[in-house]
Amino acid sequence: MDATTPGLLAPDVLDRADVQAALIEHDFAAVFTLIKKWGGLSQNRIASACQLTPGKVSTIISGSQRVASFDVVCRIADGLRIPGGLLGLAPRPWESNRPARQDRPDAPCDRPDAGEIPWRRDATVDLATHLTRSDLVMDRRDLTSALAGAAVSGAALLDSLEGWLVPAATVPGQRRPGRLGMREVEELETAAKAFRQWDHQYGGGLRGKAVLGQLAEVSGALDEHQAPAVAERLYRVMAQLAGTAAAMAWDSGLHRRAQDYYRLALRAAHAGDDIVFGANVLAGMARQMLYRERADDALQLIHLAQEGARDVIGPRVRAMLHTREAWAYAAQGRVAGFQRASAKAAEDLAGADADGDEPYWIAYFDEAELAGVTGGRLLDLARADPRRHASQAADKIRTALASRGPEAGRSHALDRIGLAECQFLAGDIQGAATETTLAVQAARGTQSGRVRTQLGQLYPYTVGHSASRPVREARDSIRDLLSS
Repeated sequence: MDATTPGLLAPDVLDRADVQAALIEHDFAAVFTLIKKWGGLSQNRIASACQLTPGKVSTIISGSQRVASFDVVCRIADGLRIPGGLLGLAPRPWESNRPARQDRPDAPCDRPDAGEIPWRRDATVDLATHLTRSDLVMDRRDLTSALAGAAVSGAALLDSLEGWLVPAATVPGQRRPGRLGMREVEELETAAKAFRQWDHQYGGGLRGKAVLGQLAEVSGALDEHQAPAVAERLYRVMAQLAGTAAAMAWDSGLHRRAQDYYRLALRAAHAGDDIVFGANVLAGMARQMLYRERADDALQLIHLAQEGARDVIGPRVRAMLHTREAWAYAAQGRVAGFQRASAKAAEDLAGADADGDEPYWIAYFDEAELAGVTGGRLLDLARADPRRHASQAADKIRTALASRGPEAGRSHALDRIGLAECQFLAGDIQGAATETTLAVQAARGTQSGRVRTQLGQLYPYTVGHSASRPVREARDSIRDLLSS
């Protein structure tokens, strides 16, 4: 079997964003449901192709059983002819004879690893140019195939970030004269703020190309010899745009590419002497690691942020970092560490002045955000010990919901999903069904892949309660949304 052998699925099925997101997250309940819908394959045909029993496929689709075996993932990839990159695997043996695309731009894997690039301002500009150039011209299928691999972790990630603690080196060179003024820089800053706000509210990557285009423009301006004050602010704009590009890529399931842009954002913040935003970037990278179940790496990233920015961050940013620290402790099952870090976060936030001199991008971190984040972490603990933590998690999430409504977009939807799960864990099935319906309604208002992933994780709770009409209807509403 090689790449010239026809597969069971038409190419446009694997081009669909919902199918790609499900594959990247290994959500095989959604994968099989979508393949049935868009690929026209029966459960028996899927089972035969993947060397599974029809009953096994049925339990996977229902959500009562998850695919946890690497061998089964490989059988699914080979049986349905799904390229390895879409599942975070190495290219499958049958991909080796795939015809080369003559007009395809350099793939991301052809670029030097970010850890090998020196922490110099000119190298940061080169990295930005290299990252954005091919991403802007790649078609969607090539982009997803190239960027859908697993994120780097462990020493390979952490060692590559140590340069953040060392002052940026400047290498003199001949560059074209630039004449960008402060007015143009302010316009770029306004655009960066708008993109960040849009992502924070709605999530997803629908405006990803626009962010990358703006990032390429900033990179081009920095490739010229700008006045020092202009150059510093441009690097800060680059950092914010790269951070937004990272968040959008991550929310769309492109974890490796998200990490590339996070690292660019950190380097740009370093070049622009924006230590506080650099700490924020490291917090974003830690959150990504937590979603990838790499709590040890996340904790190391947070400690790196705290070490590098200890003397310059304000109470609101410090509180945010403590919540990420608490999240890592919760993921490690360290309840006392979670409680201690959460208390520090609450103490720091209580000391934050509403009109304090902190960056605009941390204004979102208020009492509602703290309650929502803390409730989410208590929910993590409740999955292992619902009697001890489920009620407390629900109380915190309700506090967040009382303070921020549907206008909070993605955060509101995640709060709703979390509260529904709390109700299931507490044994309040009818209340959980009501909350699930509200969660699905909230999810319809956002394009966030993360919201869909969380809904997929809520789905198994609805299985096994067929006698309850509200639960059946809630389950159907989740399935309809995830299949749309």
